[in-house]
Amino acid sequence: MIFEFSEKSRELHARIEQFMDRHVYPNEHRFDEEVAEGDRWQPTRVVEELKQKAKAEGLWNLFLPDSHRGAGLSNLDYAPLCEIMGRVTFAPEVFNCSAPDTGNMEVLERYGTEAQKKQWLEPLLEGEIRSCFAMTEPEVASSDATNIAASIVRDGDDYVINGRKWWSSGANDPRCKIFIFMGKTDPQNPNRHKQQSMILVPRDTAGVKVLRYLPVFGYDDAPHGHGEVLFENVRVPASNMLLGEGRGFEIAQGRLGPGRIHHCMRLIGLAERALEKMCRRVSSRVAFGKPVAEQTVTLERIAEARILIDQARLLTLNAAHKMDTVGNKVAAKEIAMIKVAAPNMACQVIDWAIQAHGGGGVTSDFGLAQAYAHARTLRLADGPDEVHRNQIGRMELKRYQ
Repeated sequence: MIFEFSEKSRELHARIEQFMDRHVYPNEHRFDEEVAEGDRWQPTRVVEELKQKAKAEGLWNLFLPDSHRGAGLSNLDYAPLCEIMGRVTFAPEVFNCSAPDTGNMEVLERYGTEAQKKQWLEPLLEGEIRSCFAMTEPEVASSDATNIAASIVRDGDDYVINGRKWWSSGANDPRCKIFIFMGKTDPQNPNRHKQQSMILVPRDTAGVKVLRYLPVFGYDDAPHGHGEVLFENVRVPASNMLLGEGRGFEIAQGRLGPGRIHHCMRLIGLAERALEKMCRRVSSRVAFGKPVAEQTVTLERIAEARILIDQARLLTLNAAHKMDTVGNKVAAKEIAMIKVAAPNMACQVIDWAIQAHGGGGVTSDFGLAQAYAHARTLRLADGPDEVHRNQIGRMELKRYQ
């Protein structure tokens, strides 16, 4: 299949590449330095400055499809833009296109009331605040979302929330002002997919306590990070419910489809950057009397990396095309396939890049160790490999029954 990108997408692609060259790549070291100095959990000056530049150039909220609030791009048109942003870990935030805010903004756009949109969506779209998605729990196997045990109980005009969440990305960020919280409102419902609901919980509500940040292979991902959060007798107005009781699973499925494809495109960008670093490194180093680039094993790995990246990209573009043309539900198999393929591809390509850098590859000097930690995490986030493989296998078997 030949994928045709719109003129708007091609024009934005060129502008984002230029922006990255002018403003993002030259500031990577500055970002690292600002995170390292003082309180690591405070927003960096460099990202806040770059956000204003991106907004002024109209490179803002590009992710939001089918809405006057965003760029109006299809999933296919947004995919290559997302890939470029993924080349630098902090770049998506510069364009207000970073997780979990993108998914949370899509939830509010699709399912929020006008009052909810005014209070939370508008400041998120402006980049004035950040948000958190509180779904995964430490006490249950959250790969099965029906296991979610946190409770949301109606009490008059309020709901009372109790539960413990973790891997709540952005919970540590002082700009985080709102949680989208998933819990059970009807645990006895015979339909296990209608027991859950989603509700909005302001960060400063009494009973919300961030217990700790969770490092990934030793990286804390400050200033954004991932938190473990306790919700203890948290009381919010009934008007904070999203869409209605029992519709949390429905919202989750609507949220995770686009989120998965965004993760995959960003990973492809990350893998491209790793391959680029690998090629530059092996071209400048000599071992056993000749450049490392001329060693057969190196050439093999470079070739395999190119094949793996291009395979993952084509799979992801195909999933994006199907989402646009037949809808997320029909494209479920293609979405599951890329969610397995892209993180595994990125882990392998980054691992080869680390090996090519020798001891330097496992330090923080080249950004590869952190890139690997990020890619490895995404074999778990938004559903682990095993769940997606099971889904793909069942769908394939149905063709022969």
